[in-house]
Amino acid sequence: MPADPPGAELKSSHALGFRLAHRVLAFLHIHSLFYSFYKFLDTSMRSWWITSWLPSWCPSSQCKLKEVEERMLHPLKNKFSKQFVNISNDNRLWTLVFSSSVEGRTPLVLLHGFGGGLGLWVLNLEALSQQRPVYAFDLLGFGQSSRPHFSTDAQEAELQFVESIEEWREKLGLETMIMLGHNLGGYLAAAYSLKYPSRVKHLILVEPWGFPERPEPGDQDKPIPVWIKALGAMLSPFNPLAGLRLAGPLGPFLVQTLRPDFKKKFATMFNDNTVTEYIYHLNVQSPSGETAFKNMTIPYGWAKRPMLQRTGLIHSDIPITVIYGSRSSIDGHSGNSIKEMRPNSHVEIIAIRGAGHYVYADQPEDFNHRVLHVCETVS
Repeated sequence: MPADPPGAELKSSHALGFRLAHRVLAFLHIHSLFYSFYKFLDTSMRSWWITSWLPSWCPSSQCKLKEVEERMLHPLKNKFSKQFVNISNDNRLWTLVFSSSVEGRTPLVLLHGFGGGLGLWVLNLEALSQQRPVYAFDLLGFGQSSRPHFSTDAQEAELQFVESIEEWREKLGLETMIMLGHNLGGYLAAAYSLKYPSRVKHLILVEPWGFPERPEPGDQDKPIPVWIKALGAMLSPFNPLAGLRLAGPLGPFLVQTLRPDFKKKFATMFNDNTVTEYIYHLNVQSPSGETAFKNMTIPYGWAKRPMLQRTGLIHSDIPITVIYGSRSSIDGHSGNSIKEMRPNSHVEIIAIRGAGHYVYADQPEDFNHRVLHVCETVS
């Protein structure tokens, strides 16, 4: 679903941001472009239908997403199955299952991050499924899963995600799970553990988003530059990936140019643009989970409902492992905070050397080894 149309009140609330942006653009001698861009934004804000044709402007479709995902999974040698799992309101979650020859082991469930999909676990699936079943699925609103309308309320949107996971679990008949979530998936895994603690044997948070509170201006190590604040004010009415859809036919080239690192991360499996094409097609379909994520954030990507405020409420019997990349720009202090908040519970913090935010792809062998070691503690 497209994002809700911004109201007239956005103009006044972001007037200061536009003025600051004007100064920046004037300094760069491109201030004439500002008025054209402002006029476009003004028209866009009042013309809600503009977002409805953005996907058709992009060289993408669900069929193309399906095709490139098949290319992502093609190198896998072990047998696996794929299926849609039907949940309420005619929604369905696209699911990949690696069955294990070892029976009776608690399954490992992988939750991808914002803008991701199950295909991004391709470097991990076979290794992690050696001793137990592994399930990966596209979160509601992402990938090939249904893209419904989410509530604009952060708490309600979070609940929609959590309930979709619970309905998925129930449909598949999984009694308990080891839940591993990256980025937004880590946030949702923690939220799920809060509501359904009896279903979680171990919680693994990989570079989780949304845990710390937004620091007060005086507490920040580095103040946010004025130009970034101005740009944030200009773009805040829009979904995070609206620019990629707006780029239309230039979108695939844009992803390849701005994120060449993704091609390098998966170079052991692909020598072409399969990965960047997959990321592109994941993120130019009609926004749904993306819109929910936007409604769950405040400026500069902080969570409206920080998970650290609630981590102490997660059942003390649930062990938590926090995995970070040593080169990540994500705040790694959340792991220490979780440990301090849960003195009577098992909390382990693992830093993987040489890895950034996409730790599972940056150092897949080390990541897989560490996760398998954690899983060995669960029958």
